[in-house]
Amino acid sequence: MLWDHSRVALWKRERIFVAKPHLPIARRNSMKTQSLLRLLFVLTVIFGSFATLDASGDWPVVVPGPYEHGPESKPLKGVPQGKTTQFELLDSSVYPGTKRRYSVYIPAQYDANVPAALMVFQDGHAYEGDKGDFRVATVFDNLIHKQDMPVTVAIMIDPGTTKELPEGRGWNPALDNRSVEYDTVSDAYARFLLEDILPVVSGKVNITKNPELRAICGMSSGGICAFSVAWNRPDSFGKVMSQIGSFTDIRGGYVYPALVRKEKKPIRVFLQDGSNDLNNQFGSWPLANLQMANSLEFAKYDFKFVYGDGEHSGFHGGTIFPESLRWLWRGWDEQKP
Repeated sequence: MLWDHSRVALWKRERIFVAKPHLPIARRNSMKTQSLLRLLFVLTVIFGSFATLDASGDWPVVVPGPYEHGPESKPLKGVPQGKTTQFELLDSSVYPGTKRRYSVYIPAQYDANVPAALMVFQDGHAYEGDKGDFRVATVFDNLIHKQDMPVTVAIMIDPGTTKELPEGRGWNPALDNRSVEYDTVSDAYARFLLEDILPVVSGKVNITKNPELRAICGMSSGGICAFSVAWNRPDSFGKVMSQIGSFTDIRGGYVYPALVRKEKKPIRVFLQDGSNDLNNQFGSWPLANLQMANSLEFAKYDFKFVYGDGEHSGFHGGTIFPESLRWLWRGWDEQKP
């Protein structure tokens, strides 16, 4: 029988939510989105697979819009400010013939005698600056000052290009090696970080080797890339943050939900997506992220999934970035640098 009324009653009583058909969404006239939400709801009632717990409570944590940046995404009076410096990497041993820009943020509290925590960002240009969605330097300044996260060096890396570097950093023009680096399901990007990037940065900054104090983050294809790095090298990166991650069939990333079910690795995972994310020939981003979360729960990972009604952009992930970091870094002070 299609409808299990005991499950419907349980859902009503427990107020378990995944994606109700009447979820407020930005495009109420979107038949595709409404159909997707109904499908998710029916699957949930039938299988009960999303009525589960993560490390901090019921999941997914539903955060409907509208979204806006809070005070921790803005400079706060009396908070010391770190420094961000721009660099270029003009070749790569892992991706020969590519060049790219990256920047390094060093917090004001950095002490060269104490190894700093590390967080790497793909599509680094989107995380840098004080006017974008994420505002890494500003948020890091505020959370480090509050001791809600460790003294952390951020490396914000753009994808590579086999052409000449454009005049400035940004989404346009598109950098031609991005999908190869980010969407490929392999350890190649992890090797790129460990062999090409970190040796250079570590020559300037004292960075911890403790994977519990090393995180990696990205959005869209950068999100699945972040997961690939930690999945392949949990000995080097123990924390993952993915916004609107592309766990779809661009270059085979749809396999991750199945792989996660079969092996538990020592990584902590934060996922964010929205009901109006992409639905195209490569797959459904909302469904893919729900599958990832369900597999992480099945394998008893330490994870959190925040699900809203946003589209394929960094805006929702950016507005919750301070709280996301606070969750990801919880317990940091119990680790040895």
